[in-house]
Amino acid sequence: MAKNELKAQPCPVCLKKTLTLMEADMDVPYFGKVFLFSMKCEDKDCDFYKADVEFEKPQNPTKYTFEITSEKDMNIRFIKSSAATVKIPHIVTISPGPDAEGYVSNIEGLLQRVKKIIEQTRDEAEDNSDRKKAKNMLKKLQNVMWGREKLKIIVEDPTGNSAIISDKAKKTKL
Repeated sequence: MAKNELKAQPCPVCLKKTLTLMEADMDVPYFGKVFLFSMKCEDKDCDFYKADVEFEKPQNPTKYTFEITSEKDMNIRFIKSSAATVKIPHIVTISPGPDAEGYVSNIEGLLQRVKKIIEQTRDEAEDNSDRKKAKNMLKKLQNVMWGREKLKIIVEDPTGNSAIISDKAKKTKL
């Protein structure tokens, strides 16, 4: 993995020269070269962070549909650009927007991110039924991670810079 960093840049939020710009590339099997970009403010009061991912070769808008059926599926490579919408029916939809991030992970990493979103929702819920709903979703996610339940993931990316790298994933035009 090749990596370049540029430190002491002005942060777009706090305007201090505490921003680190990072660019890296990596080869993803069956897909080719992927570029990772990030900006991170080192100021503890600001803590601004933004990341994205882009394929070397231009891609067409794509939709991936994948069903998790076993614990082994947790290791499948997952690439999400900041432009992608991730849908996990009856659990959560992660929409693109100014705060959206791109990243390269695996299915387990995606589910861990979803778990944090649900935990935050549970902790901030004022209504007992909302807390109970969040607890049930967390229980379902844990069962999926252990291979005890199935779960569908849908990724829609107008830039084509997202992917689920598995023979089980269904790729269609968006």
